Amino acid sequence: MNPVKIGVSARLLHPDPQRSFLPTKTLHYLEQSVANWIMSAEVLVFMIPTISDATPHAPKNLKIHDYVNHLDGLVLQGGADIAPETYGEVPLKPEWSGDRVRDLYEIELFNEFVRQGKPVFGICRGCQLINVACGGTLYQDIATQVPDGIQHRCYQRYDNNFHQLTILPGTSLAKLYPAIASAQINTIHHQAVKDLGNDLIVEARSDPDNLIEALRGTGPSFVRGVQWHPEFMDPKNPALLDGKPMLEEFIAECRKGKK
Repeated sequence: MNPVKIGVSARLLHPDPQRSFLPTKTLHYLEQSVANWIMSAEVLVFMIPTISDATPHAPKNLKIHDYVNHLDGLVLQGGADIAPETYGEVPLKPEWSGDRVRDLYEIELFNEFVRQGKPVFGICRGCQLINVACGGTLYQDIATQVPDGIQHRCYQRYDNNFHQLTILPGTSLAKLYPAIASAQINTIHHQAVKDLGNDLIVEARSDPDNLIEALRGTGPSFVRGVQWHPEFMDPKNPALLDGKPMLEEFIAECRKGKK
């Protein structure tokens, strides 16, 4: 047996003297729901750590491409804001400064997987990261920069905050969901794609404010990003868009490359 091996980018917790555990250390973590959602396709999941000089035990010769060589696909999970500096802007507010360290780590991962022709799937921040890695920009805050924007993040409802999605006809996403033109999805973000990156196309938009909710790469390597969290949605709820077709497509592309 030679199972498909999916790498997942790490969420980062940087040193924080107010934290009760490991306050002086950088932590890597993988959110349980996204790990189990990927594993539901009967594949193996591996969190990819950063390679940093911040400790005296950093490897001398190990590089990101060594990890990519042994993996079949990449999932970019959600998390902290992308730093405006990463797409050539300055933060409009200090709290929107984002995580530049994670940006650079994930962009390196993205570029190496694409260079090797291995599939990439981005969730929420991961969708935004794909756009920025391809030269695009973001709205730093929807409520501030999109006058008619709906509430895309609610701390009280969190992953139970929903809105309608319109799947654009003729796209590959429309082919995955041939009987669905509009569906309900969750929404847990205050930033969004503004200027679309190079070699990307839009596949879905939010309704009614028309923000980009899904994008796909047009190059030879499979790249898809979605702004919502399919791993947080109950597949038994018929009112919600089932993420299984997207996951199956991604894993099928990984298997294809593996052969």
